[in-house]
Amino acid sequence: MDIKHEEGRFFVEDSGNMLAELSYVPASNGQMEINHTYVDEQLRGQGVGEQLIEEAVSYARQQNKKIVPTCSYAKSKLEEDSQYKDILAKQ
Repeated sequence: MDIKHEEGRFFVEDSGNMLAELSYVPASNGQMEINHTYVDEQLRGQGVGEQLIEEAVSYARQQNKKIVPTCSYAKSKLEEDSQYKDILAKQ
């Protein structure tokens, strides 16, 4: 899966059509807020959402940022897996 990154989002597209996206915005104290995820029906059930989360986590770790997940999907994925405890901002 070719996940691209540009400021504010990680995404997958095909011929200009958006197939999956995780968007984020800067938050206080140098944190990043994941506020939206989307996966097109044709890619659902293939782990694309998890791959987007992994890309965002990797980016946050490289940038020494903590993640504030306000998107319900990202929040559940990040909070249910102990491997992400280090990256979650303290609430």
